[in-house]
Amino acid sequence: MVEILLDNKNGNVWDITHLVSNLTWTTSRIGKPASLDLTFIRGGLYEERSFEVNNGDIVRFRKEDENVFYGYVFSIDRGIDESVRLKAYDQVRYLLSNDYYRFTDVTATQIIQTIAEDNQLKVGTLDDTGFRIPTLLEEDKKLLDIICKAIDLTLISTKRIYVFFDDYGELSLRSVENMRVDFALGEKSLLYDYQYSRSIDKETYNRVKLSQENKEENTKKIYIAQDSANIAKWGQLQLYKTVDEQLNYAQISEMLDQLIQLKNREQKTLQVDALGDIRLRAGCIVPILIDELDINQTFLVDQCSHKIEGANHTMTLELRVI
Repeated sequence: MVEILLDNKNGNVWDITHLVSNLTWTTSRIGKPASLDLTFIRGGLYEERSFEVNNGDIVRFRKEDENVFYGYVFSIDRGIDESVRLKAYDQVRYLLSNDYYRFTDVTATQIIQTIAEDNQLKVGTLDDTGFRIPTLLEEDKKLLDIICKAIDLTLISTKRIYVFFDDYGELSLRSVENMRVDFALGEKSLLYDYQYSRSIDKETYNRVKLSQENKEENTKKIYIAQDSANIAKWGQLQLYKTVDEQLNYAQISEMLDQLIQLKNREQKTLQVDALGDIRLRAGCIVPILIDELDINQTFLVDQCSHKIEGANHTMTLELRVI
């Protein structure tokens, strides 16, 4: 059962479930707010004369007793006919503004807490990442990019993947290990189409070069890790990064090792189309079973799009090997 409520913030909460002809709920693991696109008929049988919708109104979407989406209307489109198209985003949308932050010896969890408090955003479950980032200085950068960078630095140093998202009106940070689902997708279970890709075109590097500047001495040190066998196979694919001058040799060596392990491999991605299960969103870990590709393993959901039209519910998942 689907439930869609519209809160005008003026004391009226409208149940528009029966007015909506179709909706799409999209979540991304990195760098984007979740969105809800829906179309409803303004002159529908169930509409009251006093009904109205404005930018900033709250939209709540539930399905099968699951809290799915809590967000805010950001655009309203209508034409000569009676159909109205709304686009709503969750709280993460408010992190797309630019600002300046300087952090010292803090975790990604603490960075999220600070930015959320400064921007009056609600916070829910925030897993403790444990890893303390020595320094992070970002000027005129999107708040969401600052948070994503902190999570990325945590991944490089710990190999632990965290997902930042809005959980029905509360900002959350969860380890992907806490987001495993207890069911599988396969040719005999929900899945009806797929596309599988192996690529070295993006995010694959067999040579990592780190540069550390010493401003007082006006010198620069270079640290390199590489896989000669893969360079012979693929050609040289270099990742170049500057590192904080406060890091010592042991910390830089560890960063080199972590980066070459993370990046020196083919990027395997899988897109599947399946019957919808509203429990799946970006950041979840889901088992995939495809006999033709000899796939029987878990994948990380990078992006998830649910489409509901009447009684039909389908989803498209973009997946990657962990």
